[in-house]
Amino acid sequence: MTEPYMAGPGCAARARPGVLAASAVLVLAMGLWASTVEAAASEAQVYSTESARAEKSLLLDVTRAGARLVAVGDRGHILFSDDQGKSWTQSKVPTRQLLTAVYFVDDKHGWAVGHDAQILVSTDGGVTWTKQFEDLQREAPLLDVWFKDAEHGFAVGAYGALLETTDGGKQWSDVAERLDNEDQFHLNGIAQVKDTGLFIVGEQGSMFRSSDDGQTWQKLEGPYQGSLFGVIGTAQPRTLLAYGLRGNLYRSTDFGDNWQQIELKAARGTLEFGLASATLLDDGSLVLVGNGGSVLRSSDDGQTFSVYNRADRIALAGVSGRNGEGLVLVGQGGVHLASAQGAEGVQP
Repeated sequence: MTEPYMAGPGCAARARPGVLAASAVLVLAMGLWASTVEAAASEAQVYSTESARAEKSLLLDVTRAGARLVAVGDRGHILFSDDQGKSWTQSKVPTRQLLTAVYFVDDKHGWAVGHDAQILVSTDGGVTWTKQFEDLQREAPLLDVWFKDAEHGFAVGAYGALLETTDGGKQWSDVAERLDNEDQFHLNGIAQVKDTGLFIVGEQGSMFRSSDDGQTWQKLEGPYQGSLFGVIGTAQPRTLLAYGLRGNLYRSTDFGDNWQQIELKAARGTLEFGLASATLLDDGSLVLVGNGGSVLRSSDDGQTFSVYNRADRIALAGVSGRNGEGLVLVGQGGVHLASAQGAEGVQP
């Protein structure tokens, strides 16, 4: 499959991220156009537009902050819910740029990333946010973020962006030189693998791993040459999944030395929709979501998956558990509450 925004390794014909549709992840995995790139104000602070229908707008990620749910997406929208997704409150956010990912290390401390290489921080569980970092000169989005604790974290993004902080985001350093990524492949996802280290995946099947909290990285020859949109560690040490275009899903039990392709069978045959996001639930189950309303669930650490395609066929970009009450899905059309398998549930 031809990459939608790539003409070849390191080719200048690749579109600049400023004109990518929504984000590198959603463009490739979902084919959605998010009309959200807004001119930054030169003087006054710009805040996300308040909207009674924010929970129905395009959302790209959702996560937990303790018992609270926090979702991010279009026009700088950040929403939080204290009743397992039945109702949502819009946070006041100092940007109107598309936000692509959110991560909380506990019930208070979280970070969101997005276009203009922006990084936002919250210290109150997602109620209020402050802009920590942006780099307009990059003309590139950040696509994922991960923190070890409230001080040490990384953000990854387009054109090989790798940023690190060791003081909770007061200072962010460009550490892309740590990666053997001469072609500046887009980095789409970063995750921790239990008892092992960090793993990054990206464009053209690029893979990098670190066993020392991201201070040094090893480049790997992966099993797939198409783009990978995300990576997730399972409940088992050294075990992880990498996923991407056309339903491609791979599992490793040795921190990326060897890979097994996981066959995904849907009702009408092999699943060929792009996979965009994943979560590890409290009971150790794994859930992946993607295009075509695809919801995949595994209870055996990713060895096998059940595949459910929602009747609405909406493009899904993020997923989180609801404390035993099923799933909250985000993507096209905003928030969708669903059963444990992904079927439509009680709407917020």
